Parts: sequence; C-alpha cells; structure tokens
Amino acid sequence: MRLQAMLRTTTILAALALPLALAAHPANAQEKPAPSDLQKHDTSPGATYVPQQDVLGEEKLEMPGQKPGDPTLTQAEFDRANQIYFQRCAGCHGVLRKGATGKPLTPDLTKELGYDYLKAFITYGSPAGMPNWGTSGELSEADIDLMARYILNEPATPPEFGMAQMRDSWKVIVPVDQRPTKPMNSLNLDNLFSVTLRDSGEVALIDGDTKQIVTRIKTGYAVHISRISASGRYLFVIGRDAKVNMIDLWMETPSTVAEIKVGSEARSVETSKFKGWEDKYAIAGSYWPPQYVIMDGATLEPLKIVSTRGMIYDEQTFHPEPRVASIVASHFKPEFVVNIKETGKIQLVDYSDIKNLKVTEIEAERFLHDGGFDSTKRYFLVAANARHKVAVVDMKEGKLAALIETGGQTPHPGRGANFVHPVFGPVWATSHLGDESVALIGTDPEGHAEQAWKIVDSFYALGGGSLFIKTHPNSTHLYVDAPLNPEAEISASVAVFDIAKMNGDTETDPEYTTLPIGEWAGIPEGQPRVVQPEFNKAGDEVWFSVWNAKDKVSALVVVDDKTLQLKTVIKDAGLITPTGKFNVFNTQNDIY
Repeated sequence: MRLQAMLRTTTILAALALPLALAAHPANAQEKPAPSDLQKHDTSPGATYVPQQDVLGEEKLEMPGQKPGDPTLTQAEFDRANQIYFQRCAGCHGVLRKGATGKPLTPDLTKELGYDYLKAFITYGSPAGMPNWGTSGELSEADIDLMARYILNEPATPPEFGMAQMRDSWKVIVPVDQRPTKPMNSLNLDNLFSVTLRDSGEVALIDGDTKQIVTRIKTGYAVHISRISASGRYLFVIGRDAKVNMIDLWMETPSTVAEIKVGSEARSVETSKFKGWEDKYAIAGSYWPPQYVIMDGATLEPLKIVSTRGMIYDEQTFHPEPRVASIVASHFKPEFVVNIKETGKIQLVDYSDIKNLKVTEIEAERFLHDGGFDSTKRYFLVAANARHKVAVVDMKEGKLAALIETGGQTPHPGRGANFVHPVFGPVWATSHLGDESVALIGTDPEGHAEQAWKIVDSFYALGGGSLFIKTHPNSTHLYVDAPLNPEAEISASVAVFDIAKMNGDTETDPEYTTLPIGEWAGIPEGQPRVVQPEFNKAGDEVWFSVWNAKDKVSALVVVDDKTLQLKTVIKDAGLITPTGKFNVFNTQNDIY
C-alpha cells in the first residue's frame, strides 16, 4: 500500500512544490530550455501553494533608477509588474528579490540568464516547481514580457514601518473604562467560533451551539489567524495587510475596541498567557518590514519594536528580510515564542521587563513556519518546511530539544494534532504539502523515552496538498485535509483515521474513511476546497470550511465526530470564502 502511494505521490509533487526560481548563480546557469521540454510541466498555479505578499502589490513604490542596458519600463509598467511580483512571486523569492523559499532574482544573476531564458521559464515553468504562468493562462504574453524585463531591472524597496507609522494607525475605539465589566450577551463564549472570511475582509462570529451567525466584523484583508486572550474575553485577529483588530466578546454585540496596523504584510498575533501576566501584552509579527512589536494587551498601544534582520543561523550570512512566521505564548515562563523564517532562528522573548528586553535565540532550521505545543505544553514543535524537518523547543529549559526529519515533502501542521497512540504513547502529528504522508512524532521523553523525538510511524492519507491536521482529547479520530490537491474530488474531501485501530505496524498503513465534505455542502458551482478541521469545545463536532471562489457559494459543514455523519450545513450570503476557523475555548487553551 505504501509503495503504491509513493508512486501516486510522484505524479503530483510538481503541482504542489513551492515555486523555485532559475539557477541561483551564473555558474549554474543551464542552456536555454527547450519549449518542448518545459511544456511537459503542466501544473496549474491555482493548485499550487504560492505564499503571497498581497498588500505590497497595491503599494505605489518608487521606481529605482535604471542603469545603462536595463530594459526600459514606464511608471505604469513598473506599477503593474510590482503588483504581479508581490502577489505571485515575493512570497517565495523575497520582497527584495534576494531569495527566500525560492532562489534570488537579483539583476546580477538574471542578466547572466538573459531575457529569452527568463521569458521561457515564466511561460512554461519547470518540473522543479516553478509554475507555468503562461501556458496555464494565469499571465498574458504581455505580462510575461513585462516580468522578464522587470526582473532584469533593480528591485523596488518598500517603505519601512516604524513607531510613528504604527501610532498614526492606532485607534482605541472603546476606551477601557467604557467597556463592560461583565458579559453583556447570552452567548456561550467558550463555544463561539471566529471564522475568517478571506476575500471580504471580515471575520464571522458563529454560535457553536445554535450554528447561527452572531455578527460579521470588518478586519484587515484575509485574516490569517485568530487568537484568544488568556482570560477568554478578547479576540485578536490579524490580516495579511498587518492590521490587528482587538474584539471584545463581552459586549452586547461583540465588536472591535482597538486596532492598529503593524506593517505592510503580516501573519501572526498572540497574547501573554503566563500566570500573573494574563492579557498584559499582545505581540504581532510582520513579513514586511521584518520585525515584531509588543503592544499593550488592553489597548494595542505599540510599546516596543524589534527587528528580525540578521544572520542566517548556519551560513552566518546576513539576510535583509527574515519574515516572522508563527508566534505562541509560553505556559511555563513569561515568554513569547517568535519563529523567524529565513534565518531559521526561534526567539524566546521574555516580556517580564520589556524595557530591558531579554531574548534567547535558538538555532533551529529553515524556513520556520507553523507549529504548536505537545499535550503537556512543555514542548513546542514547529515545521521547518524548506528542510522537511520539525524543530522541538523545551519551554521549561529554554533550549532546542530535537530536530526531526519528517520524511515527507514540506511539513505543514498548522498547530499539529496531539493524541495517545495505542502502542507508541503520546504523539504529535503533522501532514505535508507535497505528498500524502502523515508523520507521528513521539512526545513523551519520560514515559516513552525510546520513542521521544522520533518519527514513530508515517502513513498515507488522501493526497498531497494538506494544510491542517486535527484531533481533540475527547475524540478517537484524526482528521487530515488536502485543500491544495490538484484533483477536485480529493481537495473536497477529508481523510479520517480511527486512532484506536492504529496497531503500531509500521509496514502497513492504517485504513481511513473518506468524508465527502464538498458533496455534503451541496454547492453546484465552482471547485470548493475543504480546509481546516476545527472541533467545538466538547470535542463531539468537527467543523470544516468549504472554500469556494469569492463570487460563488461557500459553506461550513459540521460533522458528528462519533458517527462521522453530516450534522449541519451553514450557508449564508455573507459567508464569502470562509477559511480558518477558531473555537474560543480550544484556541484560548491551546487544545489541538
């Protein structure tokens, strides 16, 4: 069974690989590729994982001075090329084109390759993962010509975003002394869901008991994550445009009480959780500029900005734009865990004295992405997706505990999934973008020392393109999505494993049940993708986003965890491109 799955994997790896670029150095430059060879690469950009710099694409940037011999660009062409680059390319090749997940695209390298080479690669892509922007129809011939000329010119430099800009954007809409002193609504706040409505720039708050939409709240663009304060009162969301909303759930109708913009592009926000420091601080990290800011936990007043620019941990070379990926709050010390993508460093930021800030810098691996705690919350596990590894940090000791090769292509765990395996004891699970594999990592160094920080089992689910994996302490099921799989039937379905039937036989894959979530949603048009299983507080329901195009019907599907039968379909004209969902109680307490 595993051999057959491995063979299936090879047919979709190119479609799911992160876009790489051309040769990184003139010495490695290849001959101009033959179109007949490049046409064999038939991935669709719509089916690939292309991290975007959405908002920078809308910025009006100053055009660098053109050097003799550079292809000429008008201001209008430069603006158009910037928009394409930041929306399609910068997530992998970097804001300054100096390389990130993809290779550098600076003029000293691209000029050695030449216009014809660049145009062919942009048009046809490559089996290594560069999408076929031209033959897929995503870019016109005129756009491809423009982009080939654009990357032969000097890159644009977006503006910095410092304390003055943050304070200009900061608004306290409802002062602290004018907020409720007790909950003013009858909602079961522990079972409330915050649902990202990606393309409408909103979050929907949905009552987990009644399945009714309580309200929709305007936020930044494409909210990336929702986090809950330690007290459970405040909901913090951050858009890709780096706008943070602080929402008071105690109000008669929950709404924003403070907001701030912390940069041009961002993905992460968190609040202090250590005992005695509950709700004291909030923190947000940016993709651009590369930095994080510590804010007052009641008002979002910006207090301290810390740059992440610095040396790559292994090469000891300077990187100009190390993006801040996930941030979590320690339960063992007054610390934030800040994961920095390109330098491969994890920073433990001690917030007990931000005037005399102490930061423990841990050398981990590149490029750090999402992660979560083990069941005891002592250990934090985070994907290093460029190296196909998971880094483990001991939050009690404040040091790296392990680096684990997952065996799959590009681990993408979300927060991961914790459960007790019948044979191997406590484990944490991740799925992968580039293949079907699910990896189980032992997390109990005291009770199961032989299994600790090792891959105790690896097996296959529906297909590559998974973004999230989930279970719950009250569930015996493990759910794995595959929203980025190029096959419509797979991307609209979910694999469910029975944990009790995992027998420890590493030579045979455990069987799984396929739930046709997209079919159950009853959506007649589009290619809806099913993403992010999320449990209710009780752990007896699982919610799925059925994510369709913004001009088509989307839905939320609720499944009974015990029977694996459809329970409810939530549809509403206001549910536009629902993606991430976050149950208040589970998010507040890091239950996954």
